[in-house]
Amino acid sequence: MKAIEISQPGGPEVLRLCERPLPVLRPGEVLIKVHAAGINRPDVFQRKGIYPPPADASDLPGLEVAGEIVDGDLTGSGFAKGDNVCALVAGGGYAEFCAAPLKQCLPLPANFSAIEAAALPETFFTVWSNVFDRAGLQGSETLLVQGGTSGIGVTAIQLAKALGHVVLATAGSDDKCRACEDLGAVRGINYKSEDFVQVVNEVTQGRGVDVVLDMVAGDYVNRELSCLADDGRIVVIALLGGARAQIDMSAVMRRRLTVTGSTLRPRSVDFKHAIAQQLRQKVWPLLESGKIKPVIYKTFPFEQAAQAHALMESSEHIGKIVLVVK
Repeated sequence: MKAIEISQPGGPEVLRLCERPLPVLRPGEVLIKVHAAGINRPDVFQRKGIYPPPADASDLPGLEVAGEIVDGDLTGSGFAKGDNVCALVAGGGYAEFCAAPLKQCLPLPANFSAIEAAALPETFFTVWSNVFDRAGLQGSETLLVQGGTSGIGVTAIQLAKALGHVVLATAGSDDKCRACEDLGAVRGINYKSEDFVQVVNEVTQGRGVDVVLDMVAGDYVNRELSCLADDGRIVVIALLGGARAQIDMSAVMRRRLTVTGSTLRPRSVDFKHAIAQQLRQKVWPLLESGKIKPVIYKTFPFEQAAQAHALMESSEHIGKIVLVVK
């Protein structure tokens, strides 16, 4: 099969088209003929050599695919060979064929193309497991999304809005802030020209938000504590601003605040299967009804993975970037 490999750590130009053997399936896995694969920020970090794949994962980048099941033991799964699915994988998505745990496969939502479906797994698994499971957003609680026009951001805004929550979001330009509002945020906050702490407290009349979805960390964390409501939670899923933070622990104690976080890639198949079941039950109907939708900024032919990575690193995009495999 053809695949895109990382020839050495470096810039987008180190992504190289190559020939690889077909994946050897392990128990519980299926072989997917890939029609489309999503691009995600962890792929960029892996290419740079700062986010190695788990020891048992493919060294090829790519964490989400959509395509056709062509092999594997499907007994009792409800799937059959020839079915179109999307899947979360720990690596190997940038290839014509990809091995995926059957428990991490989901049917394409009704009337979805493979390109649309390839934009779903990584962001929806991540948002659901962190915002709704780990941070426990519920009832009438409010959410602040840092990086509202990223793939994660557009998913978090739409999903929280569809489930009845008030959402605020930060972005790096006025146009991106308007895009956040078009997706359902009550206020887009331009972090380059506005103080998000001040805006959050103004919009919430001093109460603060209940949950912050943070992809920045670093010095953002202490600022986020200042715009949390009592009993509020910060959940960190990326470290774009640095891994270290100095925080006011007296505020944490007095106001019963929580700072937590997680990474999805190394978690067990059973953990991811539980998320897949929740998505199929609670989120797939929202996708099929059109209440939420994948936001795809641009697609690239499979062979142009380097150009897709360059776009990802430019941060010009709003939503997802997808590779199309012919």
